[in-house]
Amino acid sequence: MSYQVHVDSDDDYDRLFPVVIRSASTALVHLAPPPGELTVLLTDPDRIQALNQRYADHDYATDVLSFPDGTLNEASRLTYFGDIVIAVPIAQTQAERAGHTLEAEVALLTVHGVLHLLGYDHAHDEEQQRMWEQQEAILNQLSMDIVVPGDSP
Repeated sequence: MSYQVHVDSDDDYDRLFPVVIRSASTALVHLAPPPGELTVLLTDPDRIQALNQRYADHDYATDVLSFPDGTLNEASRLTYFGDIVIAVPIAQTQAERAGHTLEAEVALLTVHGVLHLLGYDHAHDEEQQRMWEQQEAILNQLSMDIVVPGDSP
């Protein structure tokens, strides 16, 4: 399958681009949707809080947001899966608390975001179990041994 992962950053987070691309690409290959593309933005808590307020009516910063799209990009002829936004400073705090690297946390948040773009959710127990199983399988493919608490995003 043909997948494209675009990464952008508000700050100097370029060193995280490879882990984002690898994580998103691995998730896409694992889940095998039709050919498509997505964008990941690495940003700060203020920007993610503004987006969370604007689009979800939640006035707080969060670690990751996903904005599913699903339209066909006429130029590339690929489905545009949507956008993922990750607040890197929040990811850093979570990584320290969990005892793993920032790169591992960014991988987790990227995979989590891709799952949301492709229709996975965790609002109900059955959905959450299905999503967590996929998330764990993808993280294992990435050789990321991350323990995810039951109430994680």
